[in-house]
Amino acid sequence: MTQRSRTLSVAVIGAGKMGADHVRRIDEVISGARVAAVADVDAERAKAVAARVDGCTAHTDPAAAMAAADVDAVLIASPGPAHEAALLTALEHDLPVLCEKPLTPDPASALRVMAAEQRLGRRRVQVGFMRRYDAEYLKLKALLETGQLGRPLMLHNRHRNVASPPGWTSEMLINDSVTHEMDVTRWLLGHEITAVTVLAPTPSGNAPDGIRDPQFVVFETDGGAIVDVEIFVNCGFGYQVQAEVVCERGTARVGDGHAMVTNAAGRWGGIIAQDYIERFTDAYDRQVQSWVDATRRGEVTGPGVWDGYAVAAVCEASVRALEDGGRVPVDLVDRPALYA
Repeated sequence: MTQRSRTLSVAVIGAGKMGADHVRRIDEVISGARVAAVADVDAERAKAVAARVDGCTAHTDPAAAMAAADVDAVLIASPGPAHEAALLTALEHDLPVLCEKPLTPDPASALRVMAAEQRLGRRRVQVGFMRRYDAEYLKLKALLETGQLGRPLMLHNRHRNVASPPGWTSEMLINDSVTHEMDVTRWLLGHEITAVTVLAPTPSGNAPDGIRDPQFVVFETDGGAIVDVEIFVNCGFGYQVQAEVVCERGTARVGDGHAMVTNAAGRWGGIIAQDYIERFTDAYDRQVQSWVDATRRGEVTGPGVWDGYAVAAVCEASVRALEDGGRVPVDLVDRPALYA
């Protein structure tokens, strides 16, 4: 669809926390789009979310939602293992897609999606690495691109959650959380990650049994930078995402949350967000609006299938480093011309 005056009709796949929030976002916050269909394996949940939007149909089969009347774009917010099938179906119908991270859970499935998109001969998929749309990260990226601080030498990241969801494993700290820092590293520095080392202290007493939390992840890049990530998903006090770039002639840091500091009753301080939706609401809004605007122009912008594949490859190496110890190289296929 290329007519800018026409409203984009979107099928949302997945009606859990993230999918339901995207339905709200499209219906109430952004412009130029409407939710035409919702799909979820839980029929009652799909019906409940679809009922909030006039004219929205509910489905249990993603393919049926994509085939619903007037659907001309897809937003995938289902669990990662279900992404490949939904993506391949969308590509079979030549539908533009915004897919929440991960693109797919592993490099092999990501390569299958890449092959399907290459057969179309044009990009159709954007991956939901929403930090690229956060105001603070955008300022940091713009500053680095000026070159005034010189070459980036190191990047320090902290990623903390109040508590891990039920059923989490040690590997999920990497596959479900550090994935964001993997993409941020590649985007901010313009480098590919070439090797990973994962260190883990004695687990916090707040971590559920069997979970190695926190972890300290170290990336090496093809641009000669060293990157570290502290991932701590049971810190207990709030949700924090921070990044500091150390360059040849200065440093720059984001994520300190100093929008407002109060002084009262003998104390000073601010508020710490309690989850990712609260911290990154504006970024999600900008991301979806940008995707809708680009799709209505007949374009695909933002992180794509190559970015999703590269992160999946870093995840695979990181899990090996966590399980086996030591430094693990990251192996990437040659980058296809479509993603140059």
